Amino acid sequence: MSETAPGQPTPRRRHTVAALLLLGLAAAAPILVSPGGRSAGAAIDRCAVSAEIGGLGDKLPRTAARLALGLPVTIVALGSSSTEGIGASRPDRSYPSRLEVLLRAQFPGAAIRVINRGVGGELAPQMAARLEREVLAEKPDLVIWQLGTNALLREDGVAQEAKTIREGITRIRAAGADVMLIDPQYAPKVLKDPDAEPMVALLSMIAADTGIPIFHRFEMMRYWRERGISFETILSPDLLHMNDWSYRCFATNLASALVTSFKEAVARAKPQGERTVSAAVAPKANQPATIR
Repeated sequence: MSETAPGQPTPRRRHTVAALLLLGLAAAAPILVSPGGRSAGAAIDRCAVSAEIGGLGDKLPRTAARLALGLPVTIVALGSSSTEGIGASRPDRSYPSRLEVLLRAQFPGAAIRVINRGVGGELAPQMAARLEREVLAEKPDLVIWQLGTNALLREDGVAQEAKTIREGITRIRAAGADVMLIDPQYAPKVLKDPDAEPMVALLSMIAADTGIPIFHRFEMMRYWRERGISFETILSPDLLHMNDWSYRCFATNLASALVTSFKEAVARAKPQGERTVSAAVAPKANQPATIR
């Protein structure tokens, strides 16, 4: 598969730039102070990405509607080692754990759970084999599926993954859940494979074809790297797995994108009289989370 150039930003994404960045800054403010004593503002600037990279659109209607009505929300994070949290210093520093804290702070009136179903080393077929017993059994409102890296590391190529991923998306949707994808990390051991960018392009194509959002982790990490942040800052010593710094920034940007997506979906429903957002569940950007 030939490499696909990134598309031009859509008008919708351009219109959400200000909201996304404001939400990201508000959510991140207290959690991005580095051990070395840099100011919070400097650390936030290093984590921030553009809305073209971090935007999701309004394609998570079930989750948005439940938040709008103050109903409990269950999110299952399905994936391999970077979902499990390999490279983090503690389990509560994985991206799913951080994401739960951030979303709870933004929606204090809603009971939000983020369940970590990451297993290091797995390929898409192995994850798909766990769907019924470990993912759908939790009755999720949203499944965040991170995949693609291990297929590259094991030289399994790109095309073999496509059918499994599409079938998995169909099964998740049939169970009534929203679903979104997360693509591979931008890391030396990933970049050495000539299929790295074709894999990223494939996942974007599947997301577009099936009408689901994708969070562009590959582009997010490339954005950091091109702005002078070293791989040693972004990654664990193996130069493959993420670390506390990048899991924290990843969760912050993903939470900001999700909050924006939920608000857009609710806003679209309100003129039709289908949904109202109560004060109890409206996102409060001035009540950020603290992660130590």
